[in-house]
Amino acid sequence: MQMELELELVDGYHLRATAGNVTFAIDAHTPTPAGPSPMQLLLASVPACAAMDIVSILRKQRADITHFRAQARAERAEEHPRVFTRIHLHFVLSSPNASEQQLRRAIELSEQKYCSAWATLRASGCVMSWTCELQ
Repeated sequence: MQMELELELVDGYHLRATAGNVTFAIDAHTPTPAGPSPMQLLLASVPACAAMDIVSILRKQRADITHFRAQARAERAEEHPRVFTRIHLHFVLSSPNASEQQLRRAIELSEQKYCSAWATLRASGCVMSWTCELQ
């Protein structure tokens, strides 16, 4: 399966990315960034990918999701290329009828089977961990 993305330099370090019909800004090294940095986008890819899996799995189990939030915290190597060395994810679900066991199982399935962003960073040697809470 192929994916395509086009980048165009707008000015300074501000890039405009186009993926399909969606255009977004990528920025770095500016006092007023117009968008996230490349590494912030890479970090965001893991909880975003996992969130899609988790929400899909829970909805298939007929869980009513009133709120879902994912947070990511990362550590990077000191030396260039300053790769991610550790990423911790925290998932928060509000649901009147989902159990913590269902939430944990959905996260495990994302981690072990479905989330390609998670698998990619794990394969690079990044230590991945997660916690969750049901509200």
